[in-house]
Amino acid sequence: MKENILYLCLDFDTENEMKRNIFNSLKLHLQKKEFTILTGARQIGKTTLLRQLEDFCRENKLPSLFLNLENKNILSELNAHPFNLINFLPADNERVVVFIDEIQYLQDPSNFLKLIYDEHAEKIKIVATGSSAFYIDDKFNDSLAGRKKIFSLRTCSFEEHLVLRNKEDLVQEMQRIFQNKTAKSAKINTLYSEWNSYMLYGGYPAVIIENNPEEKINHLKEIRDSFIKRDILESDVQNEEAFYNLFRIIASQPGNMINISELSNRLRIKNETVAHYLHVLQKCFHIALIKPFYRNIRKELTKMPKAYLMDTGLRNCLINNFQPMSMRLDKGELWENVYFRLLADKFPLDEIYFWRTTSDNEVDFVLPHSPSPYAVEVKYNESAIKHTKYRKFTETYPEIPLQFAWMEDFNEDFFRRI
Repeated sequence: MKENILYLCLDFDTENEMKRNIFNSLKLHLQKKEFTILTGARQIGKTTLLRQLEDFCRENKLPSLFLNLENKNILSELNAHPFNLINFLPADNERVVVFIDEIQYLQDPSNFLKLIYDEHAEKIKIVATGSSAFYIDDKFNDSLAGRKKIFSLRTCSFEEHLVLRNKEDLVQEMQRIFQNKTAKSAKINTLYSEWNSYMLYGGYPAVIIENNPEEKINHLKEIRDSFIKRDILESDVQNEEAFYNLFRIIASQPGNMINISELSNRLRIKNETVAHYLHVLQKCFHIALIKPFYRNIRKELTKMPKAYLMDTGLRNCLINNFQPMSMRLDKGELWENVYFRLLADKFPLDEIYFWRTTSDNEVDFVLPHSPSPYAVEVKYNESAIKHTKYRKFTETYPEIPLQFAWMEDFNEDFFRRI
């Protein structure tokens, strides 16, 4: 039986500031020789995490240094030569943890990290964040193989959403529901309200902490119009209008197959351009493409993938639809995208598949590499589930149990199912 996807492992510092679920993994990696690279979309809290790790070092008397490369003086010194970093270090001979925010501002960040690692890894441990342009660069993986470990930060999970909204009591209530299969909750309506808010507005921290729905939408518009604009500029996208239109098309139909030729004709750009823009959207952490599940790996690599957005608030902003769930015509697609995000928080993206045959038999998600493999069909209403529709899958893959995930009717079992 699969484990619950929701995690109740949030951490707090002495001032009750939330630490993201990834914090403990980053903290443990400080002692490793490999450099730590923190990836993720803009505006999701990477700098805050670096500062929290810096506080941890200070509290534990670990020598550390924080460098923000938006400081032009520091940037100029490190661009002049990577070893100028030595001049910023404390005078003692202890190993120093160097936190570098916005490392993409360096002229050649991959070479910088490679030289520091090869010559000074015993003395310097680098923990760095950078924008999508850094990770798109092929030199990043080629030159840093074996020298770095990548940690991916995403927009907030539902329980992080609750904590940022000062609803720790609801986190504890979910814990009680998980632990007791017969438990009933007097707070189930409040949990339902918060869950709907999470589906509508997503997990960007600044959006979560804003109480006014209009201001939530304004924050999302700012992310859409300003911060994605930076992604476009840094990724050297030439046709900004086509890029945005592609993004909107994907947002309007999450879970649909990606047909590059069809998109090329619709957008009036080359197939290669569509493929490049899809690559950029993935590297900017805005979308994910999942592959079809086949026992024959050659088929898997030649069939079309499906696309999902990594944040449903941004998705709803792109299609300009913040209607409540009861009024939405796309509630099924939105719920499927949310469920994908739950899976993505638990499994590597390349271990999440879907199944579809030429005769349109389909299962939304297949997890063949899970310790206990399983598949999931997602429906908004339980009444829409027709078990006979999936007989082909269960007969073909009897070793992969098929489960169902639905939202309505919403009750305590909802949290146990996911």
